[in-house]
Amino acid sequence: MTFVKTIKKESYAVVVLDRGKVNAINHAMVKEIRQTFQQLEMDDEIRGAIITGKPHYFSAGLDVIELYDYDYDQIQAFWLDFLGMMIDLTKFSKPMIAAISGHSPAGGAIIAITADWRLMAMGEKYLIGLNEVAVGINITSSIFNLYSFWLGKRQAYHALLAGQLFNVNHALEIGLVDQAVELDALVEEAENKLKKILRANDHILRTTKKCFVLTLSSKLTSI
Repeated sequence: MTFVKTIKKESYAVVVLDRGKVNAINHAMVKEIRQTFQQLEMDDEIRGAIITGKPHYFSAGLDVIELYDYDYDQIQAFWLDFLGMMIDLTKFSKPMIAAISGHSPAGGAIIAITADWRLMAMGEKYLIGLNEVAVGINITSSIFNLYSFWLGKRQAYHALLAGQLFNVNHALEIGLVDQAVELDALVEEAENKLKKILRANDHILRTTKKCFVLTLSSKLTSI
């Protein structure tokens, strides 16, 4: 993999996004994320996963400079894969934690909200949220349904219309993130949280997560 690194631990994996300074998302990166989680899904030794980025940037969102040069077929293929990635991550049957290592607008936030638990680095400068409307990108029904699962429909709708980004304290208040952690301790704390979750029986964990997935499954296929 070029843009996605996987570090296997005792019974889980830490997936690190690693593309350029700000982890801007292009088609190649999307394909690698999908492939990585498909492999983790099939790996019986892996019971859970953490997804994180580099210091100060979980992901700055889509690489709009590269996407601007895509032709019609390329941009159509990108969006199909991007939304497919969102669905893959949401339906990942094992516990998954997002360790949000800094800025996480737009595409970065979409990756983050597919996780079962979200920790975010402390710091007023770090922002998270879906600001697509503000930058002229359409929101799909799938994205709205996933966002509103965590925020509630009314709050998600108002935030989407405003293209609103939240600092970590505000994100905690509205339930967009679950925990704020010092950046230097972020991955370690995510690992501690995942280890606590993994004390439970795997079958019970996956059955419980399946309830969440079933709640969203029909809505996530609508793009």
